Amino acid sequence: MNRIGVYTGSFDPVTLGHLHIIRRATRLFDELIVGIGINADKRSLFESQERIELIAEVTRDIPNLRIETFDGLAVDFVRNCNAAAMVRGIRPLTDIAGEFTMMMANRQLDDSIETVFLMADEEYAHISSSLLKQIAELSDDDLRLAKFVPAAIIPQLREKLRLR
Repeated sequence: MNRIGVYTGSFDPVTLGHLHIIRRATRLFDELIVGIGINADKRSLFESQERIELIAEVTRDIPNLRIETFDGLAVDFVRNCNAAAMVRGIRPLTDIAGEFTMMMANRQLDDSIETVFLMADEEYAHISSSLLKQIAELSDDDLRLAKFVPAAIIPQLREKLRLR
C-alpha cells in the first residue's frame, strides 16, 4: 500500500521553513503531495501556477513529491488524494492552539484522516511568508532575504514586489 501524505498551505511564497517540512515529510511517506490552497478572497502575491513553479524549482531533487492546487476544505482535498495523513508544520508554541482546533474540526469532518505535526527546527521557527515579504520590501540585501526564502526564488519575489 502506498502511504500518501498531504502538506497543505498557501505557500505564498514557499519559505525555507516550508521547504524543511517538505523534505522531512517526504521521508515519512511514499508520496507527499504539496497542496497549495487557493482562496479567491485572499490577495496573494503569487498566482497559483507561479507558486507551483516556485515549489517545483526548489524541490526538483525530491522524487516522491507532487504539487497540486485546491480550493475548498483541506480535509476534502486530502481525502480526494487518497491520503491517510495531513502534514502540518508547527512553528512557535502559539501555533499549537490553532492547529489543534483545526485538527479536531478535520477529525469531525473525516475521522479516517490523521494529522501529523512536524515541529519546526529552531532555525526555521520564526519564518513566515508574511515576515519574509516585509523583509524583502524593507531591505534590498539578498543575503539577508536568503535566510528566510530559498535563494533560487529571490529574483521572482523581488520582481513581484516591485510590480505590486
